[in-house]
Amino acid sequence: MTWHDAREIGEALFDQFDTINPLTVRFTDLHKHVLNLEGFAGKAHESNEKLLEAIQMAWYEEWKDEYGS
Repeated sequence: MTWHDAREIGEALFDQFDTINPLTVRFTDLHKHVLNLEGFAGKAHESNEKLLEAIQMAWYEEWKDEYGS
């Protein structure tokens, strides 16, 4: 996985943090969570706000499907 795999990352984050509403997670924390995912091969400096937002939205879609909102 790299920063451009928003859907896959979102699913992995939901698997790991399923009860957290992704919209409450700061981008600095999201960045750390992504870097710590098993199988993530991206580099810290390769991310940007647009990529983090796409990841957060993919995670939110997974969360919303489970918990509704």
